[in-house]
Amino acid sequence: MNIVATRTARWTPVNVATVVLGFVAWWPLGIAAIAYVLWGGSVDELLKNGFSQLKGVGFPQRSSGNAAFDAYRAETLERLTREQAEFTAFVRRLREARDREEFDRFMKERQGTFDNHGQPV
Repeated sequence: MNIVATRTARWTPVNVATVVLGFVAWWPLGIAAIAYVLWGGSVDELLKNGFSQLKGVGFPQRSSGNAAFDAYRAETLERLTREQAEFTAFVRRLREARDREEFDRFMKERQGTFDNHGQPV
């Protein structure tokens, strides 16, 4: 895909509407919206995924000129990514355990309200 095709693919109806509304509200917002779309961002994805994806938009990791610091930064970012994945898994397991406990409690209460033939008491 060439550059023209990739630039025109970014101009979705939501992106165009955002730019127009930005200019209507306040002209610097319109310019910021144009810059965001041209920089490679999509307002559609921003709305779907939340604003958390803005963390690294347009600011790639460049070398600081100090190899030791760059190695430390890369190692720290990898460690933080691992810890985030572990924490996400922990929260998921915690939620599943809570759901299992609530379901077991519900089933125990439900079993007490039926006789041996499955008829309500």
